[in-house]
Amino acid sequence: MIDRRPPLSSVRDFATWEPVLRLLLAGDTERRAARSARVAGRISRSGWSLALPGRMSSTEQIAVQDIQRALARGRVEEIAFRAEVRPDGSTTLGLVWPSPVVEAAVGYPDLGVLVLADGSLPEPWRRLPDPVPGAMPAPSADLELLDRTLRKRLPDAIGATEGEIAAAEARLGVTLSDELKVVYRVTRARWEDWGDDYEAAGRVTTAVGCDLSALDDLYGVDAAARHSHWGLSATEAVGTPPDAAVQGLAGSPGWIVFGGNGGDELAVDLTPGPGGHLGQVILVDHEQSLGAELMADSLTDFVVGRVREERRDRRGDQLPVVARVGSGSLETIQAAAHPALEVLSIGAWDGTPFSLAPVTGLPRLRTLTAFPGTLADPLEVAGLAGLEFLELGVQEWRVLLDAGAVPRTLSAAAIKVRDQDHLPVVAIANEILALWGRPQIVQTLLEGNIGPAAQPVGHAGRGVAGPAGS
Repeated sequence: MIDRRPPLSSVRDFATWEPVLRLLLAGDTERRAARSARVAGRISRSGWSLALPGRMSSTEQIAVQDIQRALARGRVEEIAFRAEVRPDGSTTLGLVWPSPVVEAAVGYPDLGVLVLADGSLPEPWRRLPDPVPGAMPAPSADLELLDRTLRKRLPDAIGATEGEIAAAEARLGVTLSDELKVVYRVTRARWEDWGDDYEAAGRVTTAVGCDLSALDDLYGVDAAARHSHWGLSATEAVGTPPDAAVQGLAGSPGWIVFGGNGGDELAVDLTPGPGGHLGQVILVDHEQSLGAELMADSLTDFVVGRVREERRDRRGDQLPVVARVGSGSLETIQAAAHPALEVLSIGAWDGTPFSLAPVTGLPRLRTLTAFPGTLADPLEVAGLAGLEFLELGVQEWRVLLDAGAVPRTLSAAAIKVRDQDHLPVVAIANEILALWGRPQIVQTLLEGNIGPAAQPVGHAGRGVAGPAGS
């Protein structure tokens, strides 16, 4: 796409980028061997993702901070870049501008994920709770004990009326558990009831065992709100074993958040798993985007302090739902093939490329990621009828595009980049986006010269990401 944007400060000046390019070429073994070197990265106004040989010194950070200041002046949040540096120092630098259809690749300098459908979510985030016929409250749910305990601890609290409780149920579209109604009949937990008495609010927190939400602030856990990035989420899976107390979900309209512990959400579960109880208390971890943990069999248990100490991981991100093939993992596609397979990831592999024939026709396969060069015939991808996310190398995408065989079931896509594929990536991405009528990505190409290869300095290291000033 032709770049028609007006100049943005010095971000478009090759000289602004030259110090960062020199940092990334600290080893520079390619050019000393008379080959072109290729580097890439991502710099935002608040952080960076750069393949650097270790932690940057304060002097080296200045190079990055100069670009961050230029981004701030130009009101640009982030820029991804790729550069090819030839042995004589002549350099082609590609700057990729922010796009509403690209999700940044978290922690990596890749272009990112192409979002082909607005508001799309991976299947685990769309999954609704299964009905559990006959689900009942736990034997420990004791309405009288709960009421008596809370009134003793909060003798002067203002409780909610039946009309206020009914209004909350109508707003949420669910019937609250009897235990939760007891809690709010004792205290509706409104700040205006406490005035400026912070000690009164503290007494409620102590009495209930968490920061209690006001009745008017109850809400169900929204799965979409827990979704982070397609690039991470597409390879995730969840499951609900037959004995699970909590359903493996990202969210549920029956997970009613009634409080928190300073970071995580605490909810009453009205859609329990097969081994759970109606109204059990679960913890929704803010550091996790899927699932929840059982905290107490009942709200009574939670308030009186009978909290579960042991928690089990109930996620489904292992065989047969998720399979990884390649070095250090399974060695054949046949070993991964299973009717329940949802995610197939093919990593770096030195052996014979794989055929996708064993997984063709699997009913639940929704994600395929394949390292460049690992597919014997990329056109076999067209036989995977239910794909919603696909990550391939540049050459594999080229084959699909030329054959008109890109699966139209996709909601998101990504291009896995090797060194030799650097600058054509945006062109390939724009071809994919065009199939869905999505906005094109803007890339600016800059030419410059950073001089011949330097003498060896230090040693090559792993990619690092950091916040501004770290």
